[in-house]
Amino acid sequence: MKNQNQTITQFELSPLAKAGIIIVNMEDREVEEHDISKPHRDNHCQLMFASNGTFKLNIDFENVEFSGPALLCVFPEQVHHIIDVKDPKGWMISFDPSLFSKEIVQLLESKIENPFLLQQESNFCQQLVILMNLIEKVQLENTNNYIQKSIHSLLNGLLSLIAGELFSNASVDKEKENRSIIIKETFIKLTKEHFKTWKQPSQYASALSISVAHLNDTVKSLTGSSVSIHIQEASIMEAKRLLYFTDKNVREIAYEVGYDEPVYFGKLFKKVTNLTPLEFRKKFRD
Repeated sequence: MKNQNQTITQFELSPLAKAGIIIVNMEDREVEEHDISKPHRDNHCQLMFASNGTFKLNIDFENVEFSGPALLCVFPEQVHHIIDVKDPKGWMISFDPSLFSKEIVQLLESKIENPFLLQQESNFCQQLVILMNLIEKVQLENTNNYIQKSIHSLLNGLLSLIAGELFSNASVDKEKENRSIIIKETFIKLTKEHFKTWKQPSQYASALSISVAHLNDTVKSLTGSSVSIHIQEASIMEAKRLLYFTDKNVREIAYEVGYDEPVYFGKLFKKVTNLTPLEFRKKFRD
């Protein structure tokens, strides 16, 4: 009997997928060998639409449990693995985020909740089924040179459909709130891109063309944490990922996340996590 985990977890973005897209049917598709029952991260996004089944995954050290129908998106920097899957039905799509609208990918990253639970009979859920089916069928045919362009266009439509659903669910009422949310979300995006070299709030405020005080007040009012805390947490999250799925030592990891003094890094890590780096590695991996 086939291991059900193999049905949905052992694949990666193939160089043969010229469009930078692969769709896998959870129920009946054979896929490439790529064991993600072990912690790892990919260089592509993974979008799961589970129409049925029960799932238990770990994404960035937090367990995620849900039953279909649901959407789940894993982004390139996130460490993840499958813990348990039962009776899976649906699709998983791997795609290169650089091929699609930055606005849509950023909206997915900032707005989607993992999992994003759906109503089985909703129009949105039915539309997802239709589009996923169509993308899979087109991929299987591969009869001419325009198939990859067709798949790209269909996935772009699918992502736009999801983005529209996320946007319609967002409770934003006032222009002032809109501006504050844009500042916060842009700041969070910048921390992910620059946490290794930008350690000062003033660097982010300058990039956003606002004062440090305005940035700090906005971010703290919406998240409950200061700008400095978010910068530290971005570095510590990357350090956690490296401790978890690499064999690099603490000094190497400190340098990789932007700290020249490993002793200071160790103290900061313990301040944020209540564990030393080696205690964290032992607890979550060893």
